[in-house]
Amino acid sequence: MILYRPILQIFVFVFLFVLIRVILFKTGLIYSVKKWWRIIHDCFHVYQSFKVPEFNESMQENHLYKKVSLYLHSLPSMEDSDFTNLITGKKPNDIVLCLDSNQTVEDDFLGARIFWVNEQVEKSESNRRNFVLKIRKADKRRILRPYLQHIHTVADEIEQQRKRDLKLYMNVTGNNGRWRSIPFTHPSTFDTIAMESSLKSKVKSDLESFLKAKQYYNRLGRVWKRSFLLYGPSGTGKSSFVAAMANFLSYDVFDIDLSKLLNDSDLKLLLLQTTGKSIIVIEDLDRFLIEKSTAVSLSGVLNFMDGILNSCCADERIMVFTMNGKDPIDPAILRPGRVDVHIHFPLCDFSGFKALADSYLGVKDHKLFPQVEEIFLNGASLSPAEIGELMIANRCSPSRAIKSVISALQTDGDGRGNGKIGRRIGENGSRKSDSELVEPGGLFCNEGVHTVKDFRKFYGFLRMKSNRNSQSLDSGSSPKQG
Repeated sequence: MILYRPILQIFVFVFLFVLIRVILFKTGLIYSVKKWWRIIHDCFHVYQSFKVPEFNESMQENHLYKKVSLYLHSLPSMEDSDFTNLITGKKPNDIVLCLDSNQTVEDDFLGARIFWVNEQVEKSESNRRNFVLKIRKADKRRILRPYLQHIHTVADEIEQQRKRDLKLYMNVTGNNGRWRSIPFTHPSTFDTIAMESSLKSKVKSDLESFLKAKQYYNRLGRVWKRSFLLYGPSGTGKSSFVAAMANFLSYDVFDIDLSKLLNDSDLKLLLLQTTGKSIIVIEDLDRFLIEKSTAVSLSGVLNFMDGILNSCCADERIMVFTMNGKDPIDPAILRPGRVDVHIHFPLCDFSGFKALADSYLGVKDHKLFPQVEEIFLNGASLSPAEIGELMIANRCSPSRAIKSVISALQTDGDGRGNGKIGRRIGENGSRKSDSELVEPGGLFCNEGVHTVKDFRKFYGFLRMKSNRNSQSLDSGSSPKQG
């Protein structure tokens, strides 16, 4: 009986402890107790705060902000934040945790507790984001510098892992020149684009030389940048060439849409917010220069191409401008300094056709190649995009694909624009949208197969009639008898 009472008391004590623990856990009281205990404990310490803004005073990107963001989102304690965003990663099944605005994440370093706050200040013009570091003054001298160095090291390791993950940035209307990005996954390379091998080699050598020329440019007192003009008809591979450059250099792409800008200041702000090791692209610059269809002035574009701001913010960047043609453009706009390299993208010739056949069909030689070459020599031509589309549609049969190209060249290639394929300009001279490039019944449609067959039958009938006429004339018959 004496031993029974202590055992019963221990049992009751353990039962009550477990019951209180379960109640606290189920109701959230244990979280509240820990939170209030942390607040009371912090009252006995003095903290110092350090702000890491997203942009500096000149509105250029603060690289430390990016490193801190990479570091914080890799912390396991991110899951302990009161409010955390769940977003999909680059892979379909990946889930990434992102700290919400004005939320706190805790970190430990060398025995010291460190707090980070994702601060977002809402203003009338734009939203400014900052990371605020809170650290005890007693620990500041001991851990601040080693801790910042630790952040740099971890962030660099994460960037190395993401080295091949390029991004495509696009400017957004009404957000004060801010960029939005998506993963850049364009598969185009210099091996896949249809271009003369000698020109390809020159471009690659030029880009490789640019990558190694930082000290050379600095010694000359010039900005470490390179400008390219890509001009030629639509569908000749200018956009694919830009993608090939990005994949070759491992550079991000910043695609500027001038129609979304409100004034010249927006264009300057976009340039300020670009990063190094990037390609800055403005497409269809000739249309803007001729039509002046945006709020950006001509002087704003010229200053963007070669101005004081460009000299300060375009270091280690490639600038690319595309045009359908440069003849109506003032040569002063395209002078060296504003544009360093001019590359013409013509309509497809026979060498380009062979490169496309090798890439799209895996065919290096074919019995129909002489016939294709003869048609090209007679002046017929199509754009690489049009020929590539025909090859894709008939990729299961190389012979049928080449025959479809021959039919398209005979139908439309001599006229270059009079037929259905290759039509790019409307009746009134306006540019057609992508949805209007292929008309119903054209060679890209299912009904187009019948159109080509009918045309070939009609063409054969005319040849047969012509042969009969020539035979009757050779036999000495009169024209009336013929």
